[in-house]
Amino acid sequence: MAPRNPPRHNDRMRLSRLVEISRQVAATRSRLQKRALLAECLREAGPDLAPVVVSYLSGTLPQGRIGLGWRAVSALGATASAAATDADGAARLTVAEVDEAFRQLAETTGKGSQQARRQRLAALFARADAEERDFLVRLVIGELRQGALEGMLVEAIAEAAEVPVGEVRRAVMLAGEAAPVARAALAGGRAALGEFRLQPLVPVQPMLAQPAADMDEALATLGEAVLEYKLDGARVQAHKDGDRIRIYSRRLNDVTDSVPEVVEVLERLPARSVILDGEVLALGPDGRPQPFQVTMRRFGRKSEVAALRAALPLSLFLFDCLHHDGTDLIDEPLHARYERLAALTEPALRVPRTVTGDVATADEFLLRALAAGHEGVMAKAPASVYAAGSRGAAWLKVKQAHTLDLIVLAAEWGSGRRRGWLSNLHLGARDPAGGWVMLGKTFKGLTDEMLRWQTGRLLELEVGREGHVVHVRPELVVEVAFNEIQTSPQYPGGMALRFARVKAYRPDKSPEQCDTVETVRRIYELSAGARS
Repeated sequence: MAPRNPPRHNDRMRLSRLVEISRQVAATRSRLQKRALLAECLREAGPDLAPVVVSYLSGTLPQGRIGLGWRAVSALGATASAAATDADGAARLTVAEVDEAFRQLAETTGKGSQQARRQRLAALFARADAEERDFLVRLVIGELRQGALEGMLVEAIAEAAEVPVGEVRRAVMLAGEAAPVARAALAGGRAALGEFRLQPLVPVQPMLAQPAADMDEALATLGEAVLEYKLDGARVQAHKDGDRIRIYSRRLNDVTDSVPEVVEVLERLPARSVILDGEVLALGPDGRPQPFQVTMRRFGRKSEVAALRAALPLSLFLFDCLHHDGTDLIDEPLHARYERLAALTEPALRVPRTVTGDVATADEFLLRALAAGHEGVMAKAPASVYAAGSRGAAWLKVKQAHTLDLIVLAAEWGSGRRRGWLSNLHLGARDPAGGWVMLGKTFKGLTDEMLRWQTGRLLELEVGREGHVVHVRPELVVEVAFNEIQTSPQYPGGMALRFARVKAYRPDKSPEQCDTVETVRRIYELSAGARS
């Protein structure tokens, strides 16, 4: 049912109220209390302001980047004058006014735009009190981490709108983000959520996989399973709607211009509309996959694409079909979706696969994948639906070496031949309740090229220094290989990675897609059980 008498748009919702909710959410470890606080805030905001509130509470600006770096933003926040207040001493700034100010900032372009942005932001800060300025500064520079991750916000939207959380989660999956779903849920309840559909040219969150220790565990969990080579490439979602074609990355960024090879494949498909899931790889002259970092050189470049393509061609490998000629397939079982994919594509365009429940056959398939230069095997339940955005047990990944996707929390200046470069990385796993749990440090596996790149990138993310340690915004995802996980009283999670080494940076993944501390603990418990 729809929420009772929701306000259409609370223009007078104070920024101070949002700041207080953010502070309370960050201060509690209770998931239930976090959810209740967020739901209360969404109810107060009303449908039209809810998308802004959702964005702010998740630590992002709806307008994206505003053209000012963190040093400039921090300096403006530190030098702003005292805020104007009402007669009762309350700050006057409202959430709606803040959103409008950022809209104007984002639209400021042309000659003199940098100075104009500074002036607009300074004027906004001047209307905020000290706590509000701190909130806004951290929001703009990406350092607002109050534990309101998307999963928590999904639950809060459901509570605020009095609708089933599963229906909110599905709508977020289809919309690609939570903000428009919050508006719909608060305005129209379950009926409005039911309006969200798969739409070609609108990306959906990719389905993810959990790690499995080996093929024994994978088949014990799934029974007979679909096995596919696990490619160490860049995940892509390919959309076609008539003559229009768009290609999206794992993070749902539009990368169409960077991958003309994929566009050409979509142009040749015998389909009016289609949404396909797959990966692209840069293959060497021998047909073996090149390292992930090599493939990623093709992304993010808007110029010299033809030259890059000639030097580093990409190959597309597909494994799922989510939509075909007006029919949504995400609720169909995997085997039915694959039948659609097979009818549309040649075998060379599809990831090598087999179906088996026999461990010996599965192990042989894994060896073939490794011999071909791939990193392992995906094991999938044949009847699994496409749970976009979910890391469930229906898809499992089996690799030769243990790896985790972790966040870089800080880095230490190197010594000796690494002097002048940020080298030793502080690594953290995601805490679903909010924040990050440090698991150790490593400087192993870093080439000179990686050292140069990470030094520049980490300095861009710098938020402070402590001796030789540079603390950074938790935005940079790194894939780390390790031998085992051991107990450690040195770190708050009680665990540490042993012989950790950097395998690759993963700019295609967001911090929210990092492995959780629960996943790390599960790997530890499995390995401890195997040793006992």
